[in-house]
Amino acid sequence: IVRSTKVTAEAVEAGNSLSLIIRAGAGVNTIDLKKASERGVYVANCPGKNTDAVAELAFGLLIAADRRIPDALVDLRAGKWRKKEYGKARGLKNRTLGIVGLGSIGCAVARRAQGMEMNVIGWSRSLTPEKAKALGIGYCASLSDLADRADAVSLHLALSKETRGLINAEFFGRLGKGTLFVNTARSEVVDAAALKDALVNGRIRAALDVFENEPSAGEADFADKELAALLSAASPHIGASTDQAEAAIADETVRIAKTFIETGKPVNAVNPRKLHTGIP
Repeated sequence: IVRSTKVTAEAVEAGNSLSLIIRAGAGVNTIDLKKASERGVYVANCPGKNTDAVAELAFGLLIAADRRIPDALVDLRAGKWRKKEYGKARGLKNRTLGIVGLGSIGCAVARRAQGMEMNVIGWSRSLTPEKAKALGIGYCASLSDLADRADAVSLHLALSKETRGLINAEFFGRLGKGTLFVNTARSEVVDAAALKDALVNGRIRAALDVFENEPSAGEADFADKELAALLSAASPHIGASTDQAEAAIADETVRIAKTFIETGKPVNAVNPRKLHTGIP
């Protein structure tokens, strides 16, 4: 059972009696699925249990970036009262939020944005005009369409071969100057060089919860100070870290393990049809 710890091919190979790996969270990109499948090891996750926690943070980062709350706090802690400077904000009401990825978290963000009276549009590979209508959001046929229309963008895509680097220089180039950009999904979905270029050029104001080569430990040095200095708001990959979410994930992890012990059937398995060997 792991949270952020990487489960490499070597680790899977070393597990002579290993039958099941549980990711106590949603994303399984830190687990070598190919090797697990080759060894007959099931991999299961806990989808949907951190939905509200991540959606809350995404919206918190969005507001923080718009109102420049972190910078204002830094100045106040330094004894500087800069009301004139921080009184400049566009506001979110009637602005258009483009949501990239309409899974459970993307939909939860959409509901919160609608509560803030924002116009919501969305794009995902599975989104249809009919689904968009049912969600009460505008349909975008492509990422380019979304970028052209959005005042703010929030990413909620899982990492895969198809999504790696999907948010690139072309996407950032289509955004209007000053667009708010929030990523609480996976850093690898975004082209890191294109992101930095968009920040340096003032194309976007970004708020991130995920980073390239981020430490896996709870306490560690953070190397990319240059990127941090360019951000309007940030947090150290804590999207799923609320008491409510962690309790729900713990309960689901126990359910998965208990069911597997009692029945041999993996709950929430992400690779049940890819097993090649079936080690007992």
